[in-house]
Amino acid sequence: MRASILAVAERHGYVVNRAARSLRTSRTHTLTVAIPLAHERGQALTDPFFTAMLGHLADEITRRGLALHLEKILPPMDDWLEKLIASRRSDGIIVIGQSTEHAALERAAAKHTPLVVWGGHLAKQRYCVVGTDNVNGGRMATEHLLKCGRRRIVFVGDPSIPEIRLRCDGYKLALERAPRGRAPARIIKAHMTPEAAHTAIRRFIDSRSKFDAVFAATDVIAISAMRALAASGYSIPNDISVVGYDDIAMAAHVHPSLTTVKQDLARGASFLVDLVLRQIAGEDVEPVILPAELVVRESSARTT
Repeated sequence: MRASILAVAERHGYVVNRAARSLRTSRTHTLTVAIPLAHERGQALTDPFFTAMLGHLADEITRRGLALHLEKILPPMDDWLEKLIASRRSDGIIVIGQSTEHAALERAAAKHTPLVVWGGHLAKQRYCVVGTDNVNGGRMATEHLLKCGRRRIVFVGDPSIPEIRLRCDGYKLALERAPRGRAPARIIKAHMTPEAAHTAIRRFIDSRSKFDAVFAATDVIAISAMRALAASGYSIPNDISVVGYDDIAMAAHVHPSLTTVKQDLARGASFLVDLVLRQIAGEDVEPVILPAELVVRESSARTT
């Protein structure tokens, strides 16, 4: 009987009416993926990190027979999450990046909204987060530069963003534990878009400040730094070592290839979808902190 019904459905081109099914089940069978950009209006969804993460999420959501609804949230940010929840366009929400919206995420979690966030794990937060051990990642990157003989290491990024702040905390921790003779921590605030990061780094180079290594908060910033350094006549890594964060696909193919801290985005996407589906089913879930991995390539160690 089942085979007969499926054959008739195929012959007549029948497809499931999602709207009708939603009315029957009180479920949309859709997950929203929201990307809040309060901190960085100019950051495009074609950013390599977003492209990779969205690809993995699309695979995971589709594999479970669900639909994906994508929302890019730009300023003004007033009540953006409350409005998204009230729209009932999906059964649960996955937020990529905390941006500067920690308070909004806390309010949503207090209402027991199915919500999981990719980002940094902060003390006493209510919302469930999946992310890399950013403090340890920052520490490993900085310790690697110290082992390469670097003593004037600058951090480039925007610590107002929780993930970036945790990476910066790891950088500071490694410097505090370093032998005598290293310079104190120095932070160059830079936006995540390539041109904005390039401008910030060129400005720092032009200030004639002494430094021998760059730990960039993202690979995009690191690649922008290498471009600015090369344009100013520096040899990488003989003059300046550079380490990034994320291990985007491009990192292995720039010249010199980029030493970076790898985030396992495929595994992270799987956890994000699993946890939000468990919340929808009424379960309590715990944060997931994935290990960071240092990937050493050509940009950090001096050549002989």
